[in-house]
Amino acid sequence: MRWENQSSMSEFLLLGLPIRPEQRGVFFALFLAMYLTTVLGNLLIILLIRLDSRLHTPMYFFLHYLAFNDVCLSSVTVPKMLMNMQANHKSIPYTACISQTYFFIFLGCLDNFLLAVMAYDRYVAICQPLHYITIMRPELCVSLVAGSWLFCSLHSLLHTLLLAQLSFCADNTIPHFFCDLSALLNLSCSDVSLNELVIFIEGGFLFILPLSGILGSYIRIWTTVLRDPSAKKFFKVLSTCGSHLLVVSLYYGTIAEVYFFSSSSTSSDEIIIASVMYIIVTPMLNPFIYCLRNRDMKHAVETLLNRAKLFKQTN
Repeated sequence: MRWENQSSMSEFLLLGLPIRPEQRGVFFALFLAMYLTTVLGNLLIILLIRLDSRLHTPMYFFLHYLAFNDVCLSSVTVPKMLMNMQANHKSIPYTACISQTYFFIFLGCLDNFLLAVMAYDRYVAICQPLHYITIMRPELCVSLVAGSWLFCSLHSLLHTLLLAQLSFCADNTIPHFFCDLSALLNLSCSDVSLNELVIFIEGGFLFILPLSGILGSYIRIWTTVLRDPSAKKFFKVLSTCGSHLLVVSLYYGTIAEVYFFSSSSTSSDEIIIASVMYIIVTPMLNPFIYCLRNRDMKHAVETLLNRAKLFKQTN
C-alpha cells in the first residue's frame, strides 16, 4: 500500500445497526444482556468441564474450546458495536479495523473446524464404540485443535495481508456494525479481483472442507443406525448428537443466509440482521442448547449447585 493512501485513510465509520435514534437505549440494553449471557454462559460451560471429572472426555474437550471461541467471537465485534450505539462519532481506526477483520475471520473459521472435529468425535463414538478410546486419544484431540488453530490463523493472515495491500480513497463509511471483509472490499478503489479469487478458491475450500466432514460424519452415523433400527439406538444417537446438530444447523443456516443466499437485491439491513444471528444470537444459545439437552451437563450443573449450597452452609 502506498503511504499516502494509508495515511489518508486513518479511520472508518461504522453505520451500525439499522435502528432509530429513539430506540438506541432499548437495543443497547438488549444486546448488552445478550453479550453478557453469551460470556457468562460459555464461561459456565468451561468451568463445569474443568471441575467435573466426568466431563473429561474428548467430546467435552472440544466443547470447552468451542465455548471459549464463542466468547472471543462475540467479544471481537459486540463491545465496539455497543460503544458506537452510545456515541455520536461511530469511528474505528484503520489498524483496529484491519485487526478486527483478522480476528473475525480467524474465529469464524475456527468455529467451522471445531464443529467438524466434534462431528468426527460423535462418528467414532457411535460407529466404532469399541475402538473409541484407542482412536480418540488425548494426543489426537490436542493435534486436531492445534491443527485447526494453525490452518485458521494462516487463512486469516492471508486474507488480512491481501486486504492491507488495497487503497481506500474518499468513501470510508462501512454499512455494517463491524469491519466485514466483503464490506471493506466494496469500499476499496483498488483492483480486488485477486482478493475475490482467493476468497472463492481458498476461503471456499476451508468452508466446504469442515462442512463436508460434518455431513459425512452424520451420513455414516445414520447409515449405521438404519442398518439395525431400534428405538433405543435412535434415542441414543439423538441424545448424543442432538445438541451438536442443533448448533450446526443454527450456525451454518445463518452463515448461508449472509454469504450464499444473499444477492445484489438483498439490502444491507437484511445482511446485518442475518449477521447478528450468527455473531450474537448463536453463541448466546449454545450454552442453553448444550446444558438443557445434555444429561451430563445437567448433572454437572446440579453438582456445582450442591457444592455452592454446601459451601454456603459451612460458612
